[in-house]
Amino acid sequence: MSDTDTTPRTHAPRCVALVGPQGGGKTSLLESILHVTGATTRKGTIKDGTTVGDSTDESKSRLMSTEVTPAVTSYLGDTWTFLDCPGSIELAQESLNALMAVDAAVVVCEPDLGRSVALAPLFRFLDDHAIPHMVFVNKMESSTTHTADLMRVLQGQSQRPLVLRQVPIREGEQVTGYVDLVSERAYQYDGSNPSKLIGIPETISEREQSARQEMLEALADYDDTLLEQLLEDVIPPPDEIYQQLAKDFAEDLIVPVLIGEAESEHGLRRLLKALRHEVPEPHRTAERLGIGDEPVGALVFKTVHAAHAGKLSYARVLRGSVTDGMSFGEHRVSGLYRLHGTTSTKLPKAETGEVAAFGKIDAVQTGDLLTRSGAHRLDGWPEPLATVYAVALAAENRNDEVKLTGAIQKLVEEDPSLVFEQNPEVGGLILRGQGEVQLLLALDRMQRRYNVKVAARKPDVPYKETIRRGVHQHARHKKQSGGHGQFGDVHIDIKPMDRGAGFEFSETVVGGAVPRQYIPSVEAGVRDYLQRGPLGFPVVDVAVTLTDGQYHAVDSSDMAFRTAARMAMSEGMPKCDPVLLEPIAEVRVLVPSDYTAKMQRILSGRRGQILGFNAREGWDGWDEVKAYLPQSEMQDLITEIRSLTLGIGTYVARFSHLQELVGREADRVIEQRQQQLAAA
Repeated sequence: MSDTDTTPRTHAPRCVALVGPQGGGKTSLLESILHVTGATTRKGTIKDGTTVGDSTDESKSRLMSTEVTPAVTSYLGDTWTFLDCPGSIELAQESLNALMAVDAAVVVCEPDLGRSVALAPLFRFLDDHAIPHMVFVNKMESSTTHTADLMRVLQGQSQRPLVLRQVPIREGEQVTGYVDLVSERAYQYDGSNPSKLIGIPETISEREQSARQEMLEALADYDDTLLEQLLEDVIPPPDEIYQQLAKDFAEDLIVPVLIGEAESEHGLRRLLKALRHEVPEPHRTAERLGIGDEPVGALVFKTVHAAHAGKLSYARVLRGSVTDGMSFGEHRVSGLYRLHGTTSTKLPKAETGEVAAFGKIDAVQTGDLLTRSGAHRLDGWPEPLATVYAVALAAENRNDEVKLTGAIQKLVEEDPSLVFEQNPEVGGLILRGQGEVQLLLALDRMQRRYNVKVAARKPDVPYKETIRRGVHQHARHKKQSGGHGQFGDVHIDIKPMDRGAGFEFSETVVGGAVPRQYIPSVEAGVRDYLQRGPLGFPVVDVAVTLTDGQYHAVDSSDMAFRTAARMAMSEGMPKCDPVLLEPIAEVRVLVPSDYTAKMQRILSGRRGQILGFNAREGWDGWDEVKAYLPQSEMQDLITEIRSLTLGIGTYVARFSHLQELVGREADRVIEQRQQQLAAA
């Protein structure tokens, strides 16, 4: 398979995702692919905002990919859809969802040894879901990194063996071409033209032979015939090697590694040839996903609420064909569109292998498999990523509150890694997600798409308060004002309870001092007060017992006893040595082992109690650090973790317990609370 291969082939349309860490050059790679294949006559640039990928307003303003962008082209008679996926870790859900629908992925990375660890979670996902993938090492022209060192470091991030397919030809510090290890042909880059065939330079001959032997030995692990040939020093013909590469790649047994420079279009044609010959057909993808023998099957991998078209479901047709107006059970397609960047073209039919947007199938969600019988969740669809960052939201115009809720619901449907909830305890409407960038992007979309301006702030910490000692308290509510008056008299015991016990109400009244019908009102009055104790926070872990009281045959009422109980609590609670309680979370920080010591220092510096660390189960070279951490210290925790781990460290947290908070920190919290209450 030469660099100018024109072998005729007949394929169904195939789909490839371009994935990798932010800054690796995925969008530039897509732009060059579209130019090389004739889909565009002029390459756009990210700086000018003229690329097919990153063409939304949000992407242009941030100079980064903010959502999956499809682009369609053809190469040597084959039709391809490329999905340009976001590289930001905060937008990873978009990429993971898209990967479920493709035939293969190209992992785009830089030849930077220090950043290779950022590939570990992506490699892990691809391997866990058996998605065929190859690596394209971009920005190679001026790299001084030795290929052997790069392969060693990259291999440390992958569970599958990496198989180098090319070795670079260097002139000084510049990479000017490569040697194909299968055909043993050397090529020299020639600007944006196809590379020129040259002789293998003597200076690289020894390295080429060594690298080729390593490639063959890696393939021999999966083919007995090839293993016998190597043992007998028989040189297998290139065609057999290509066939073995294609077979092992399609089964996700190996990860081929190619090199190039996307912006210069160097190595692009070699990459396209590898994709053309080795990416499996859509029916293989359907089998991998367990779709079975359905005559029609389409997998929804993205949902978009478009301004004029309404809800669009981006789907990959994996079996049969889909026509406009077709029904999947009770779900009818109303509009069928081909997608290319931000443009869409109406389609009468989408064939097997194609990506299309299905219009207005409102009940269908991302991750649904559409068949003639209806829609159901695809088995093995990835769970939404756990949230690690939150903001409290409020519409700047109170008349927009209903619009705000509707806009958030649509954004959450588009991105399942966003979660929103109504929680008055921490600030009302709370939006949770993967980080500040993702949530700011969501706010931007609310304003651009739905014309809702939103004010965002840090959520409140749900502090509580309790008491350290008990007291007996008497209170009487007596009021006379023409006609029936009000009279209620209660004696209560207030006592602390064990941490986590909550609230308990009981009564020991004898002799009818408080009639039975008024006792529930006493409890209601107590509960009224517990919403805000003497420090200004909800009260927990308290027991209240009604021991005695008095009533008036005419003036007593439910309201009178409720008021008397509330008075008794407000007079008695300040005498009970109230104390502030702060919520403590159990946090599991997940990082590569090289960063474990740093994580322990971060947690300790945030008043955390380190519980220990262990190897992360199933992840070679990763640790799990456990700690108790005050919730007040967690708002920007993910930012610090990511900044120290090249963006890949994360954490999982759950509420553990309430813990007493005293000293200056407690005084500061209480003072701030009193100011808030006074302002309200």
